[in-house]
Amino acid sequence: MISNLCALQFDTTPDFEANLQKLITLVESCPKDSIIVAPELCLSGYSYEHMQKAAEFSQHAKKEIKAHSQNKTIILTMIVQDGDHFYNTAFVFHNNHTIHKQSKHELFVLNDERKFFTSGKESKIKIFEVNGIKIAILICFELRFIDLWKKIQGADIIAIPAMWGSLRKDHFESLTKSLAIINQCFVIASDSANEDCAKGSGIITPFGIENRDDKKERIIQSFDIKEIKKMRRYMDVGLK
Repeated sequence: MISNLCALQFDTTPDFEANLQKLITLVESCPKDSIIVAPELCLSGYSYEHMQKAAEFSQHAKKEIKAHSQNKTIILTMIVQDGDHFYNTAFVFHNNHTIHKQSKHELFVLNDERKFFTSGKESKIKIFEVNGIKIAILICFELRFIDLWKKIQGADIIAIPAMWGSLRKDHFESLTKSLAIINQCFVIASDSANEDCAKGSGIITPFGIENRDDKKERIIQSFDIKEIKKMRRYMDVGLK
């Protein structure tokens, strides 16, 4: 059962363990039966000078976060290593299990992501289910690609973990709202609260109603699948 949607919005510091404990504290503060989305790379930041250290820490963090996923669904991205390649990978933890993962396919041009990360497979960007609810993920820059919107058409909830720059705050808020409206679904937008980031985190309903708050570390909204069904009946564009 999914009853609540939670968008987290907090700073990422150079202290990986402190970031993890911050995340766990916020996760514990969210009610049970919640889907919780954390900002992109919230445990390490990009850490280009410490990629291997960040990837090793991710192995430790996965065990910790998984242990706090009982009756909750936790979505976040972490740096992972496979051979000589590093990936920005989204993990979905639910009831002490990893139920889905996908690596960022569209790497951001302006911050050297393409120099340090390997692009994930586009085929992994797809809808998966939690308790019969259809969920999908787009990671930050992927939000700008209309072809990826088409791949997740029909999702009930779309999670957007992001580290979106403050100079393009309007873009982040406009795109996440548009995605909710065009897909007639809930969008959980979780951006970093770092000084150079846009914030703008929150939940957008299938009707395009925005619940955002740049000052909060946690934005919560109740979830009712009937809101999606009502919107899709009222404005029938062929979504099921």
